[in-house]
Amino acid sequence: MAQVPQTFFDALAVRTWCGLTLTALGRAREEIDAINVYPVADGDTGTNLYLTVESAATAVEAVFAGYEAGSGAGSVPAGKPSLADAARAMAHGALIGARGNSGTILAQLLRGMAQVLTAEGETPHTDGNGLGLALRHAADSARQAVAHPVEGTVLSVASAAADAAEGAEGDCGTVARAAYRGACVALAATPGQLAVLEHAGVVDAGGRGLVAVLAALVETFTGEVPEISGAVSAAAAAAAAHGRVEAARAADRAEDGRDGEVREAGEGEEAEGGEGGEGGPAFEVTYLLEAEDTAVARLRQRLDALGDSLVVVGGDGLWNVHVHVDDAGAAVEAGVEAGRPYRIRITHFGADDAHTRGGERPPRERVQRAVVAVVPGEGLAGLYTEAGATTVLARPGEPPASGELVEAVRRAHAREVVLLPNDADLRHTAAAAAEQARTEGIRVALIPTRSAVQGIAALAVHEPDRRFDEDVVSMTSAAGATRYAEVTVAERQSWTMAGICQAGDVLGLIDGDVAVIGSDVTAAAETVLNRMLAAGGELVTLVLGDEAPEGVAERLEARVREAYLAVDTVVYRGGRQGALVLIGVE
Repeated sequence: MAQVPQTFFDALAVRTWCGLTLTALGRAREEIDAINVYPVADGDTGTNLYLTVESAATAVEAVFAGYEAGSGAGSVPAGKPSLADAARAMAHGALIGARGNSGTILAQLLRGMAQVLTAEGETPHTDGNGLGLALRHAADSARQAVAHPVEGTVLSVASAAADAAEGAEGDCGTVARAAYRGACVALAATPGQLAVLEHAGVVDAGGRGLVAVLAALVETFTGEVPEISGAVSAAAAAAAAHGRVEAARAADRAEDGRDGEVREAGEGEEAEGGEGGEGGPAFEVTYLLEAEDTAVARLRQRLDALGDSLVVVGGDGLWNVHVHVDDAGAAVEAGVEAGRPYRIRITHFGADDAHTRGGERPPRERVQRAVVAVVPGEGLAGLYTEAGATTVLARPGEPPASGELVEAVRRAHAREVVLLPNDADLRHTAAAAAEQARTEGIRVALIPTRSAVQGIAALAVHEPDRRFDEDVVSMTSAAGATRYAEVTVAERQSWTMAGICQAGDVLGLIDGDVAVIGSDVTAAAETVLNRMLAAGGELVTLVLGDEAPEGVAERLEARVREAYLAVDTVVYRGGRQGALVLIGVE
């Protein structure tokens, strides 16, 4: 269906732009990954840009869904969201979901635009002139966020787009076209600004990604996809020429193992706008940070002294921090001193990584079969990894996007993949990821596991040497034969199948429905366990979160021994997970 063009920058335009950008980056992702050579050829720029925009688009969709579901009830007004609602959601979603340095810079570009589009005053910022101002502020704020900007990167492309937009007169479509053309010219010039790009015969990968973002902006306001520029065509040709390099990078990423807190080189990404190169620091450190502006100013100075490729973006108390250092602990400690860091990721650039490799190495042969699983805590991630699975960590309140699941499937580096979402709410996300992976020639089977304990049961019967269909049937049967439950704490008052609960009440859910409302975690867990075992069972699996009370496991094990003599119990430590206790009964 043809895209209906938007006239002004309103909430619907923001929504449309995010959707079109996600589609554009999805098409260009592999091409952008393949030309990523500066300052380290780690080949994740396209993927990281895609994941960043996916997070932004998800946040915008949530705002629209809230208004549509509210219909005037409760605290959500009826009608449609305002431009401020949508633009701020876009900026916030990009900030918290930013991946790699290019994604972090894009998040700041979107934030800079949102600040202008939502600014209050007599002059509206929703027309062509306002769009030009927004692009200017976006480019300037992104440049300021990079400790040591380098020309020939996405920063140069953003500045050129802003210059062209400011010189254009007309509606939003006219200004968007001018920005796109200016970006294309600047992208074509990047090899002349950076010797490493010229030597490789490619344009800057981050700049190529920004061109895709601006092409989607043109389509938003004109309904037409802009003509492909020479620079973009050259990027596609260069990507094809670097196919063997990208294959080697994919092999590197596949060797990295699970998506945990400390990962090997190949999953991270070097700075698009900062320094770096051979002989660089050993670690990439990134984290979200809750801190005051004054504390962040001091943090910038300290991190700049510790390493390079420093980018700090955000504001209003929430920041996204990226730096390359030799002392990863010191970089994290600096964040602790400034405020509250979380979502900490430390990437180790090993001795055989992109910093030090002098040439290509042949791609590693794919394994026949692998299991990819979403897990709710670090403890279970370790358990699944020991069992041979590739894991995606889903922290409380931070479900993985489909792009992250696709990347995990690629990282598994297998011809056949069994995908375990381990969450009923992730079924559609996992289905989208499976469909995307199939287009890349990977055979994927999605087993609709609704809890990590069902995934454990499926993984226990996994046999990679038997026929794929037989293995999938066996794993599906094991998961389906496992009833699951969890004990958690209610965050707000709500109506449940067991009655009305208040914020702070202990809830026991069986197969996704609230069955118990109480005040004591251990008592609620015991009640849930008794109800589940009343229908029979041979094995109880307990997964304890970090905040589970002392003695709960011992009490539940004792209860099983006393009342259910033929039932065995196994206990795992799940780490920081959403539920206090997960229970599985097979």
